[in-house]
Amino acid sequence: MMDTLYEWFWWDRVWLPVNLTWADLEDRDGRVYAKASHLYVTFPYAIAFLLVRYLFEWLIGTPLAASAGIQEKGRQRVAHNPILELYYLSHSRTPGQADINGLSKKSGWSVRQVERWFRKKRNQDRPSVVKKFREASWRFVFYLLAFSGGLVALHDKEWFYDMREVWNGFPKQSMLESQYWYYILEMSFYGSLLFSVTFDVKRKDFKEQIIHHLATLILLSFSWCVNYIRIGTLVMLVHDASDVLLESAKLFNYAKWTKTCNSLFVVFAIVFLVTRLIIFPFWLIHCTWVYPTLQYPPFFGYYFFNMMLVVLQFLHIFWAYLILRMVKKFLFGNMTRDERSDGEEEEDDDEGSSLSEEEKEDSGHCFTNGSGVRTKEANNGCFTHLSFSANVCQTKTVY
Repeated sequence: MMDTLYEWFWWDRVWLPVNLTWADLEDRDGRVYAKASHLYVTFPYAIAFLLVRYLFEWLIGTPLAASAGIQEKGRQRVAHNPILELYYLSHSRTPGQADINGLSKKSGWSVRQVERWFRKKRNQDRPSVVKKFREASWRFVFYLLAFSGGLVALHDKEWFYDMREVWNGFPKQSMLESQYWYYILEMSFYGSLLFSVTFDVKRKDFKEQIIHHLATLILLSFSWCVNYIRIGTLVMLVHDASDVLLESAKLFNYAKWTKTCNSLFVVFAIVFLVTRLIIFPFWLIHCTWVYPTLQYPPFFGYYFFNMMLVVLQFLHIFWAYLILRMVKKFLFGNMTRDERSDGEEEEDDDEGSSLSEEEKEDSGHCFTNGSGVRTKEANNGCFTHLSFSANVCQTKTVY
């Protein structure tokens, strides 16, 4: 049964152009091809990335945050209440008024006490600025190294300048050592992001990020197995460019270097829009949609690959919409929070404070056109939740 499923899955008529078989991608005549078995190494490498990340955040990220003046703030812990805890974990973090009234009767607390408990519990569970700074610094280092390595690996290749060269001689294109490591390290990194998704800072676009990471890994795996490696490396390079700017802007935002953060945001927005909405669809998708048909009739793998690229292009449009909304607010001087924010620190009226301690820590520095005005809606900086994949993008979008 398993052997039959295996044969059907790897049927060459599905994944390869007509008149080609997997035998054509076996090593011979000095040519070396990528193999599906090579991808097994990404699992231990993903675990290694998690270990390296932990050491980096502990030994470098935390001291760097301290040197930037970012410190952990003590948070007031809520009183233990089994009834409210159960509802908070199993039903909702933000109960409606009817539920609050019911919980008040069950717990024997006043409605005001129940409301205050949920506010404090939500604030208590929000990640600290130090945690966000550590995560952003780790992603910044990886994306910077990946982008630099991609430039080194591709700057002297003919397909870097001429898209038609991507398919010259396809599929009998020998894999280069630089391509091997570029792919393996990128896939391992995205695997580590999936492994760490449960304890990373959760964004409002959490589902989109999961779809993005899964689509990225599927496309990278597919392109690896059928030797779409040239186009794969080009797409990874294009997307790494904006990710570096995003994470660096977030770092300066957490450190409250407002002018530097604002400048980087503008540059990031321009690079993101150019790479994700112009280069990606009109150069790279065009390259995978038009040029292969000049050599081979369309086949299932061709449609599968391009449809997945289109899925990711829709994600690009979604994130571009959020970025443009931020740019609009920035230009008109009413930027108050990140459009992808998953909630703000909440007021606690009973304590006589207009802002909670965490909100005071994180508010402001959200592109007020130099006015320095802080508002209650200001969140943990305008880049707090812009990791595409990150970034997309968070963040990062590889395909």
